[in-house]
Amino acid sequence: MEQFAELVGILGTSTKTNAKLDALQQFFASAPDKDKVWVIAIFSGRRPKRIVNSTILQNWCIEIVNIEPWLFVECYHTVGDLGETMALLLPEPSDADLRTADQTLSWYLETFIRIEKADEATKKEFVTSSWRQLNQTEKFVFNKLITGNFRIGVSQTMMVNALSKIVAVSPSVIAHRISGNWDPMTTDFDNLLSETDVSADFSKPYPFYLAYAVEGTELENLGDVHEWQAEWKWDGIRGQMIKRNDELFVWSRGEELMTDKFPEYDAIKDLLPQGVVIDGEIISLSVPAETGIFKPLPFAALQTRIGRKTITKKQLTEAPVGFIAYDLLEYQHQDIRNSSLEDRRKLLEVIIREVNHPVMHISPVVTANSWDELREIRTGSRDMGSEGIMLKRKNSIYQTGRKRGDWWKWKIDPLTIDAVMIYAQKGSGRRSNLYTDYTFAVRDGDKLVSFTKAYSGLTDKEFAQVDSFVKRNSIEKFGPVRTVKPELVFEIAFEGIAASNRHKSGVALRFPRMSRWRQDKKPDEINTLDDLKELLNTYNQTGKTGDVNL
Repeated sequence: MEQFAELVGILGTSTKTNAKLDALQQFFASAPDKDKVWVIAIFSGRRPKRIVNSTILQNWCIEIVNIEPWLFVECYHTVGDLGETMALLLPEPSDADLRTADQTLSWYLETFIRIEKADEATKKEFVTSSWRQLNQTEKFVFNKLITGNFRIGVSQTMMVNALSKIVAVSPSVIAHRISGNWDPMTTDFDNLLSETDVSADFSKPYPFYLAYAVEGTELENLGDVHEWQAEWKWDGIRGQMIKRNDELFVWSRGEELMTDKFPEYDAIKDLLPQGVVIDGEIISLSVPAETGIFKPLPFAALQTRIGRKTITKKQLTEAPVGFIAYDLLEYQHQDIRNSSLEDRRKLLEVIIREVNHPVMHISPVVTANSWDELREIRTGSRDMGSEGIMLKRKNSIYQTGRKRGDWWKWKIDPLTIDAVMIYAQKGSGRRSNLYTDYTFAVRDGDKLVSFTKAYSGLTDKEFAQVDSFVKRNSIEKFGPVRTVKPELVFEIAFEGIAASNRHKSGVALRFPRMSRWRQDKKPDEINTLDDLKELLNTYNQTGKTGDVNL
């Protein structure tokens, strides 16, 4: 645990990529194999489940340090992170409590699993004895793991590159090997990263190829438009559909197995050929019988299906889910990612044509004879229920991760609205001492109505300035939240808008963020709730926003 805590400390505080990479390499070169497997699992999204709820942990901590509950709450609001608050409050190990053995990371994590269904007394004994034996840094990591909130600023690509230097296996092979459905409790490090898949995991997906955003003059440097395949950028969940061993598997880009969440896919299980892996979009869409042409529904429709264990007939009717195919990664059990996009597309077209089912469609190619013509077509993206245009070089192979050069996303400009900040809350991680999480409102007559939260888009300098304003202009305090004078105006950018009964304003935004601090505007110049509703109506009816002056 000491070695892992040191690694987390470097990854969490360093801003230099090489320093993080070196720390990962040193860990993978020296740590026990079981700890290596667990670190790979944790950093690729397989965090352990929470085994004790936060309230119980707080009570155990309060009991040990012998303070009043209100004082713990004040400490928590000041620090901004529960795991860190408890680590700071709990005493360092005394001479009597010095550990007799330095337990490994894997020992702690596997103990979590073993006692998951144990009684509260057993869990309390394990947690409190661990607190007595761990130093402050180790307690912080332990607390983050046991609460199920462990997150660290390291990409999976960085971890893969570090592993590649240690085990002398190519990053693309490692990325593929650590994907899919494997259990760190029973997986051997050498087998996990071997060149050959000894475990015969029929469900295993491939690492996704991700695109860079087109910026500035990059479009002008792409050459002849005819060398590129243009497609609409659909707004759903990126996924892979896999048919192997007479079984169907559907994975999200976040490596969540989603097959059972969407019963619509059962209809194409027997229609797909064996040994295929298709990259595409899990998306809610309607397919009118008279045309057979799919029409994407707003992302909000898909959200009504995500996370539900049981699906009602009403949900199946109101938010039917389909799959829009982009690419073919495996054909007749052979990895074809190194074939050209053109060749992969031809095979994909044959497969989709033979499946011939309204649940599955191929993403249509957008044709244009010049970049100017394609730019004009892109302005109609919202009419198509799309976020913009994808550009893929026709002779490109299917790579791993985000690579610059062959795949680009050319998104339409976001929707924007001006709003005033009315609430502020401290952030987490390196921002835990700053007010960086804000709630915004628009005008409704003489009132202000909150409609969204945002916590990204400003520079560090701007966040510091807003933090200073919040501390000087707080009106009321509700736990960690501060009501502030409604004076700071921000332009809020977002990708979509939908009706919502969960919000006082009646709307919900997709991917809201602060696009700029409007220091040139006064609070009485912000947009109104009627503006939001007009935008909602226009967006839902036509997909166009050009007529709405916001």
